Amino acid sequence: MGKEHRLFTGLVRSVGTVKDVAPFGNGRRFQIDIGDLAATSDIGQSIAVNGSCLTVTRKNGTIASFDAVSETVSRTNLGRLRAGSRVNLEPALKAGDALDGHIMLGHVDVMGTVRSIAVSGSDSRILTINLPEIIRHLVAEKGSVAIDGISLTVAAAGDDYFTVSVIPHTWDNTTLGNLSEGDGVNLEADVMARYAARILQYGSSAEPEGVTEDLLRRNGFV
Repeated sequence: MGKEHRLFTGLVRSVGTVKDVAPFGNGRRFQIDIGDLAATSDIGQSIAVNGSCLTVTRKNGTIASFDAVSETVSRTNLGRLRAGSRVNLEPALKAGDALDGHIMLGHVDVMGTVRSIAVSGSDSRILTINLPEIIRHLVAEKGSVAIDGISLTVAAAGDDYFTVSVIPHTWDNTTLGNLSEGDGVNLEADVMARYAARILQYGSSAEPEGVTEDLLRRNGFV
């Protein structure tokens, strides 16, 4: 947050382990073992840590340092990280990389809270997450949402909650498998939903007829 845009897809490449957390002004400095990602991650490059875009500021072997400002710490669950915590990692997209999830900016909107975890079918999980008011209008059934940096499809959306179905592979290879009821998770709404909401709220000065189905179709929202 508070930096130039980088793009992500919500396809977690690795799960890292926090080695140390120290004060950094009003924020935090994290040292994270990023494993194999260290071979292709240089100082100055961006990595989404639990969905929050951070910059590699130092590197020693597989240990990378990231500095998070106070806004990031207060708005995300990064402020709850301790030595030993596990975090989802995704490097920023490079030219030619596949888009396997949905377009994300690495700008966490708000934290949600895990309301319940249920087993469904052959070991899949249904996560129910409390939906904060600030992004309720941006989360819709069959749309996309990022939870701790993982691109997931919304199965159902209520007034103050939404659910997602998590397949065993995702459950086992991300931090989702460590979640318990009451845990806080980082949420980033779909960027396309954000722009659609903006058009619906303010319309367009270039479109005197206001927001119509034809306008939304021509701008790729329908």
